[in-house]
Amino acid sequence: MRILWLKTELLHPVDKGGKIRTYQMLKEMKRQHHLTYLTLDEAPEDRASHEQAHEYCHELICVPHRTEDKFTARFYGELALNFVSPLPYFIQKYRSAAMARMLKSVLREQKPDLLVCDFLHPSVNLPDAMPCPSLLFQHNVEAMIWQRHYEEQTNPLKKAYLCNQWKKTQQYEKAACHRFDRVVAVSVDDGETMKREYGLSDVSDIPTGVDTAYFQRNPAISAEPHHLVFTGSMDWLPNEDAILYFAEQILPRIKNILPDIRLTIVGRSPSPRVFQLSRQESGITITGRVEDVRPYMQRAGAYIVPIRIGGGTRLKVYEAMAMEMPVVSTRVGAEGLPVLHGEHLLFADTPEDFATAVIRILTDADLARALGEKASATVRERYGWGNVATKFSLICQDVLREWHEQKEKDGRSWRLDAIA
Repeated sequence: MRILWLKTELLHPVDKGGKIRTYQMLKEMKRQHHLTYLTLDEAPEDRASHEQAHEYCHELICVPHRTEDKFTARFYGELALNFVSPLPYFIQKYRSAAMARMLKSVLREQKPDLLVCDFLHPSVNLPDAMPCPSLLFQHNVEAMIWQRHYEEQTNPLKKAYLCNQWKKTQQYEKAACHRFDRVVAVSVDDGETMKREYGLSDVSDIPTGVDTAYFQRNPAISAEPHHLVFTGSMDWLPNEDAILYFAEQILPRIKNILPDIRLTIVGRSPSPRVFQLSRQESGITITGRVEDVRPYMQRAGAYIVPIRIGGGTRLKVYEAMAMEMPVVSTRVGAEGLPVLHGEHLLFADTPEDFATAVIRILTDADLARALGEKASATVRERYGWGNVATKFSLICQDVLREWHEQKEKDGRSWRLDAIA
């Protein structure tokens, strides 16, 4: 099958959940399908990320694009102007006339068997009529993330802005989903949410995967007592909210029992608010981006996922499980993953319960070991990326088959004039 894959970023460095999921799946799918990867590119001078693209596609097509850096005057200006735009900001900033033109050209010249829109963001550049079968790969229910941001926010001005983004995202996401022949979610829960909220019928789901060969314990590295770790891209708002929530409402409760508790926050692009935590609390270390998260994870006695806001599924949970780490998570943090409290990890949804669960794991070596061993065995048996990519490929083939069957019924064809 010849697949045209749309994205708004190159995949290297593979340093956040959405990139990891796409990278691992495309590496597997490249063995059986011809993949053309069409993307916006904010760093055309970064030759390494271009050269490494051969790992996940046969052909790379980049369209130069620029978005404003966060926390700059121009960035805040764009946020203010977006308040009156019909598009949510995270969609509007990826609107590109150049990408729209390039997409039409590639569709006309290559006539791919299938178009895959990876995340909602590139959909803003699609032509009005699609000349071939198409699939939207939804890593999150985006409107649900904005709704949760709105519900957790207490500042009146920020709350008004988040409400504006939530409502616009809900409207855009619903309309966009109906433009595709199939929507693929990353969990059964997300799929059911989109069916219910957006009136969709053609929704499939794939499981979350993990690179079980990469995420293995190194017997030479021992966990340090009373040490916690959190990993994740710190420029993703749900991760920032999670770590601020943990530091402000949960960590003091743990310190009352374990005064020497330490926390390491591993992930790219921490905001000034996150950096401030390490200046306020000597037991907090912030690494920024690292080449390899595994040593930081393995030195900790427990892995925390205090996420209150989010959608989709968190790859980080399976990564920690694969490394036999005991995990404490909110239910939102492990949402969409088939994991059980007391068997694979511990769930805790209030500051008091979360602190208690962390203390249990750090002071009960038998419990920590049992959770880690069961969790690791489960993900290694069921959730390798090969299985995930195979299921996604079968969905792609199903969409293509259904499209051709419908073509026979209503005269639909691969029409060049649809994208003229």
